[in-house]
Amino acid sequence: MLTSVKIAIAEPSAIVRAGLEAQLRKLQHYKAQIIYLMDEQRREWQDVAAVISADIYLINPLLTGANPRAQLPDLAFETKLMAIDYGGCDPLILREYDGVIRLTDSPAQISEAIDILLQNEQAAASANLEAQMLTPREREIIICVVKGMTNKEIAGQLYLSTHTVITHRRNISKKLQIHSPSGLTIYAIMNKLVELEDIKDEL
Repeated sequence: MLTSVKIAIAEPSAIVRAGLEAQLRKLQHYKAQIIYLMDEQRREWQDVAAVISADIYLINPLLTGANPRAQLPDLAFETKLMAIDYGGCDPLILREYDGVIRLTDSPAQISEAIDILLQNEQAAASANLEAQMLTPREREIIICVVKGMTNKEIAGQLYLSTHTVITHRRNISKKLQIHSPSGLTIYAIMNKLVELEDIKDEL
């Protein structure tokens, strides 16, 4: 049984919209429900986007410029944005999207791109499993960070180089998908690496 996926398309060209819909109907693992945010009578596509919900917004990047999410302030954080690349689009703009569909892509390539995009959520759900793979040293460094220590102070306490501490912190962020000291503090408390009383002076 195919998984239903709701895809909203923001593309001014009727020919491109029709072609995209035809290809999306051929997805291998998903049944696509298509919503047009633009057509010949509907020009304010952001207004339409603000009152609908979709799993993926497929957008011509010329409509949004370098910061697509700024054009869609009401969009849920977990909603995925995919760029429609005509070829020759600025890579810096495409980097702001979660994925890219090129007009030359085959149905199989489009299916693969959407598979990767939607499976990223599954990867996020598996972050807890990766968290269990923290090394004892990484746990020590989390405790030090939560206590407000600088990289240099952590290096001195654990007899490491500052570079090694930075590498450990990068690995911790990758494993946990947590990129701020406040996020690490919540993680450390919830996983009983520290007690709230130990860090209340740092909060």
